[in-house]
Amino acid sequence: MISGIVFGLTAGLSPGPLLTLLISETLHHNRKAGITIAFAPLITDIPIVFITIFLFTTISGLHLVAGTISILGALFLGYLAYENFTAKPPTQNVQAIQLHSLRKGVMTNILSPHPYIFWSAVGAPTVLNAYNKNVLSAICFVVGFYICLVGSKVIVAVVTDKSKAFLKSTFYIYSIRILGLFLLFFALLFMRDGLAALGVL
Repeated sequence: MISGIVFGLTAGLSPGPLLTLLISETLHHNRKAGITIAFAPLITDIPIVFITIFLFTTISGLHLVAGTISILGALFLGYLAYENFTAKPPTQNVQAIQLHSLRKGVMTNILSPHPYIFWSAVGAPTVLNAYNKNVLSAICFVVGFYICLVGSKVIVAVVTDKSKAFLKSTFYIYSIRILGLFLLFFALLFMRDGLAALGVL
């Protein structure tokens, strides 16, 4: 649950294409348009989650492959941590597209590489490791992840609608930095598991 919360908050609050679009729609229309976009991952991620978990299940017995994926996951989390440490307030200017807000969000998330990389290198291994302990642990990770992913984006839409200065506030920036520290911690855990699977540790 804790790892799901951390990853969900990071994905929800870190500057990126979907958050930029959410902010833009909120400023151009209203908070309802921004909140609608916040739910886009619930639509786009379903096939990604099932496919990556299925694929990782088939290769989880191959220690070389599983270890390599864990190390790649550690590197990806380290990259996300670096992005958090160097993040600047998200821009409020994006190109206007004449589509419904939810369709915009779905298309933006489908074309973003982050969901594919995250679930391939981080999400699927975490779910399976949790499932090996008990089913509830796996459910807690997924539920915690998506509640915090969608919930944090909803909060950004509401706060942006009320106060445009929020995105440039020190509170927002420091929140991103703190999440970066948590990402580094999980990156080290993934690196440890990867090296153990490869027989290095």
